[in-house]
Amino acid sequence: MTGAEAANALFVATILVYASAMFAYALEYAFDRRAEKRVSEKELVAAGNAVVDRAAKDRASEPAAGAPITPAAARGAGRLGLVLTYLGTAALAASIVTRVVYTGRWPWGNMFEYTVGVALAGMITWLVLVSSRHVPRRLGLFATFAVTMVLGTSVRVYTEAGPLVPALDSYWIVIHVTAAIAASGALLIGCVFAILHLLKRRYDRNVSDGKAIRFPLNVAERLPDATALERLTFKIHVFAFPLLTFGIFAGAVWAHFAWGRYWAWDPKEVWAFIAWVVYAAYLHARVSGRSAKANAPWIAILGYAVMLFNLTAVNLVFDGLHSYAGV
Repeated sequence: MTGAEAANALFVATILVYASAMFAYALEYAFDRRAEKRVSEKELVAAGNAVVDRAAKDRASEPAAGAPITPAAARGAGRLGLVLTYLGTAALAASIVTRVVYTGRWPWGNMFEYTVGVALAGMITWLVLVSSRHVPRRLGLFATFAVTMVLGTSVRVYTEAGPLVPALDSYWIVIHVTAAIAASGALLIGCVFAILHLLKRRYDRNVSDGKAIRFPLNVAERLPDATALERLTFKIHVFAFPLLTFGIFAGAVWAHFAWGRYWAWDPKEVWAFIAWVVYAAYLHARVSGRSAKANAPWIAILGYAVMLFNLTAVNLVFDGLHSYAGV
């Protein structure tokens, strides 16, 4: 087996392992009732009860009527999902390293490699969050879904491993593109939590108003508190925004050495700047008044939509100075 074949085999294995992890997380998300138990305890404390209703806690640990999986089994599936997530991330990293060894160059030479790098950065971001207990493990359902979709769509722009095109043969690819990939991966997870926050916020509002809960709002039933999701979204963007800023700045410096000017109004440059402005608007809205803060998650989602447009449409449709090895 050649190095390219080994890298491709590891890539396919990654998708299969992440899909399996997503299924395991889904079992925990659907059948682990600890979230309801915690809500029940909070309500009892708020009511002034000094003694927690032990019977209610015991009932929360029992399987619901007709449920095919017990809460204990669901938690076991969640633990398996986390192990599979680590294994899949290791396989993805090994695929990238194998590609590096085979080509003898930095692995961000085309759109396929860039997208795979974003998936790796996104999953590393998720693993850091869950390992530090910032998020419950069962939310891995949504993180693995997002990353698996990224990896699946990257196949559409698959490029055989080969040498860099001359325009990319520079040490600045390590600085500029790595920063952009790290920012994009973190912002991917930030976008996921922004969506979950909006779902939970709408779910809580419908419950408060006595309205019917239909799909996709019923998915939000077991999500954490909307406020906690919003704060986590903000923290991720606070971390990623400086990386995005540095990536754009490093790209401008690379452009000066490559093209003799810092800014050429190339389509990729323009849309990268638009994304930066949108994310700056998100951070500003988040720390502004109450109405602006309420709309901030929508701005964060818009920011990643711009990022996706820059990655796909700008690369594949618009002509410009940037090259992704013929993709």
